[in-house]
Amino acid sequence: MKIISSIYSIAVIGVSLGLASCSAEGDYPGTEYAPQMYHSVPYEGLSQITNEEEGQWLSTREDGKGEFFNSNTNNPNRMNMREPVANTVPRNKEGILPYRLKVADLEGAASTQNPIPLNDEVLADGKRLFVQYCTPCHGSGGEGDGKAGMVIGGVANLKGGAYLNLSEGHIFHVITHGKGRMGAHGSQITADRRWEIVHYVKQEIQKQ
Repeated sequence: MKIISSIYSIAVIGVSLGLASCSAEGDYPGTEYAPQMYHSVPYEGLSQITNEEEGQWLSTREDGKGEFFNSNTNNPNRMNMREPVANTVPRNKEGILPYRLKVADLEGAASTQNPIPLNDEVLADGKRLFVQYCTPCHGSGGEGDGKAGMVIGGVANLKGGAYLNLSEGHIFHVITHGKGRMGAHGSQITADRRWEIVHYVKQEIQKQ
């Protein structure tokens, strides 16, 4: 009986100590199980923590370094991100450069060529995107008779008059920056998708 009583007493003490260690107050969070799951190492792109012992008290890293050590030792620039190659400009997956023409540069836009090769898949994507983004105002046939367009009024009929002679670059520019009642869509639609819409407008809408 004494042995059982002793085991019971030890168990009670152990449970009590365990519960006490879980108590938290103020800035003390209590004892944490697997603290690395709660305190992820922040890898700041433009800075480094170079002290290999930083956060040693918390560390469970297999390399023995501190939990907060996050230096990219192969980067000489004292930051975790690598600098881009000098004199380069980022392109998207289609190889398209950033569109940098200003809002008023319609003349420059008119001479801009569509970089997306025309094919059936591109036209299908262009149609889907036109339905999604353009039909509320321009209507399914591009005649400015969409439900929102009827309320707003003055929406362009893409099949009428001078609109038929607009270049692909001009249409892309207007989709990007907006013009008149047309709002800018450059932040909502990626460049390659805007060019696909342009293909659909020129090849399908304006040839019906």
